[in-house]
Amino acid sequence: MLNKKIQKLSYLAMMIALDVVLSPLFRIEGMAPMSSVMNVFAGVLLGPFYGTVMAFICGLIRMMLLGIPPLALTGAVFGAFCAGLGYRWRASIVSSAIGEIIGTGIIGSLLSYPVMVWFTGSQQDFYWFMYTPRFIGAACIGSIVAYISWQKAQHLPIMKKIQQVFQGGVS
Repeated sequence: MLNKKIQKLSYLAMMIALDVVLSPLFRIEGMAPMSSVMNVFAGVLLGPFYGTVMAFICGLIRMMLLGIPPLALTGAVFGAFCAGLGYRWRASIVSSAIGEIIGTGIIGSLLSYPVMVWFTGSQQDFYWFMYTPRFIGAACIGSIVAYISWQKAQHLPIMKKIQQVFQGGVS
């Protein structure tokens, strides 16, 4: 039991480290497609709960170290949760990617408006769909990259082991 908890925390820490390091490196201005890649992988490997924890911690770290506004949380957290739910619903990388696009691209982008109004204290320069094109674009780019990467990585023994630790078996 303790060994499984240590394994879960170790894999979670590894995913957090990968997301924190890769997201700023492969970034398009106003978009974070690498965060979407990691959300899709977390949805498949870790499930909705641990994927959401990963996205939340990564968002906090990026906000503190890189000065990114709260958008790092609003997009990534909902995307990771929906990616995990998508994979649980239908054990497929495609359903995880669709969950990421819905979670980050639609839900996260729409919830970013009130968060940024609160954060900046101004409603003048914001409108509800301001973030939607960038969030959907980043989620689509990240989901495509995750799909291509998963096609190569799914046969690796470590991927199957991570899935077994978090979900009790490989689908």
